[in-house]
Amino acid sequence: MIFTELTTVSPINWHNPIVLRTQGEILVMKKVALVTYNPEMMCFAHVLLYSIDFMEKGYEVKVVIEGGAVKLVSAFLKPDAPFGEIFAKVKEAGLIDCVCKACAAKLGSLEDAQKLGLNVAGTMMGHPSLEDYIDQGYQVITF
Repeated sequence: MIFTELTTVSPINWHNPIVLRTQGEILVMKKVALVTYNPEMMCFAHVLLYSIDFMEKGYEVKVVIEGGAVKLVSAFLKPDAPFGEIFAKVKEAGLIDCVCKACAAKLGSLEDAQKLGLNVAGTMMGHPSLEDYIDQGYQVITF
């Protein structure tokens, strides 16, 4: 398949699709970055569920774990952690893009994130840059 044109629809558009035009065919890629700050496990579990839902509906999904939510990754070192099966499914699907380096270091979960094999990122003063996601065509949703 040869792409003849790449068009990005306005980032203000909720669906924010990337439109790939091929010879006689149009493919639409929808991209969403789910950024979780909330340190409550129930909120985090919903982000995990939403990421699976978006993925199953054809979206390209990235989960960014930021702020107080970085403390929650430590719970998933335990095999019987609440929502552990959902976390494992999201991790296995490659949906967790990164854990904030600065927040994980400050809140004591940096080593646990690394033990879990999660990418730790901090290109913007130790934090993941949300502009990078927008620049790549992702709709950013925060929790």
